[in-house]
Formats: sequence, C-alpha cells, structure tokens
Amino acid sequence: MASKKDDGRKLIAENRKARHEYFISDDWEAGIMLTGTEVKSLRKGQANITESYASVEDGGIWLINAYIAEYQQAGPFFQHEPRRKRKLLLHAAEIHKIKTQIERKGMTLVPLELYFNDKGRAKVKLGLAEGKKLHDKREDAAKRDWDRQKARLMREKG
Repeated sequence: MASKKDDGRKLIAENRKARHEYFISDDWEAGIMLTGTEVKSLRKGQANITESYASVEDGGIWLINAYIAEYQQAGPFFQHEPRRKRKLLLHAAEIHKIKTQIERKGMTLVPLELYFNDKGRAKVKLGLAEGKKLHDKREDAAKRDWDRQKARLMREKG
C-alpha cells in the first residue's frame, strides 16, 4: 500500500536510485493523465518508476516506461497497457523552461516520486538531472560513510 507522508501526500513509488545516479538541480510537480484502472492500481500502490524517464515531445512532456500494474478486478476489456506513454500536465512556461535547459545543457528529466497530493490527485515529482561520473558516486559514498561515523562518534562522546 501507499505510505502516508506528514504533509498530506500519499507516496506511491519513489526513484531512490535517481539521487545516486544523477545530480538533481531543479524539480517540478506535474499532474498525470491516467485512465480509471490506472488510478485504482495506483491507489493499491502498484507502480514502479525506477526505470522511467520523461521527454519533451510534440510540445508536451511525456512519462515513458513507468510501470503501473493492471487492475485485477477489472475485466480484460477495461485493462490498460502497463508501460504506455503518459502525458504529464505542466504549464506552457514550465515546459518551455525545461525544454531549453535539456537542449542547452544536455540534461535529462527523471521522475523522483509518484504520489497522491492532499486533494487526491496523482502527481509526479520530476527532477532535472545531470549524470554522475564514477568518481562522483565514490565521493558521495565516502561522504555518507563519514557522516555516519561522525554521528556515531558524537553519540558516544556526547
């Protein structure tokens, strides 16, 4: 099932791998165009966005390769395709800003979280990402280990 956050959001899926693989500079909240069975499946928490990405096509932004499981209670006629392209809903100015940053800086758009907001609408948190090199990943791991060790030392001494 989806977990409840303290700000009224119900988290459905999270892309934890994205923060390890990319530097995230900006983030946006976007709505998603979904069918009825997709919404019901999301309410049960059956989604995965770790292998997905977003791209700018035909003047809009599309979520590609996000997995939303079929809703088992619906008949075979009403089912949706689990990995279909889904249109993301953003203002035109935001789309233009994202498009220019992707074209100019060679960045990519990665979904970070999929959740229901406090009004019950499905939303995606998108991050503008730049790929990390192997040495950057090692630096992050070393920093994380040092922070953990520092906290342990402070607990023991303090």
